[in-house]
Amino acid sequence: MVPVFKLTKSEARLAELIWENAPIASMDLVKLAEGELGWKKSTTFSILKFLIEKGIAQNEKSQVSMLLTKDEFFAGQSVKYVDDTFGGSLPMFVAAFTSSRKLTPAQIAELKRLIEDNGEGESDG
Repeated sequence: MVPVFKLTKSEARLAELIWENAPIASMDLVKLAEGELGWKKSTTFSILKFLIEKGIAQNEKSQVSMLLTKDEFFAGQSVKYVDDTFGGSLPMFVAAFTSSRKLTPAQIAELKRLIEDNGEGESDG
């Protein structure tokens, strides 16, 4: 199971920069954060330290990278949301989601494919 991380807004913004540019030299990340976010060097390193302490990023030999892909991170967040909000019931989540919007035929086909690919299925035993 993918771990779930609670990120502050600042941590999420820095994580996004790292995902888009990793691996990236730590000083290049500082320059990028200054240009994109208006942050000082100390702010970037403080927020990076929090990401490292949470086990989501690493800085080895001045090269910064993420320990989870963006997809893995958001998969964990999604599972936690469904668990917390719908008692872990994916059908309840889908029912709530589709109560206010209709799925396109392409979305329905993709959901069917995902269910078939990821279901437990019957085994010949």
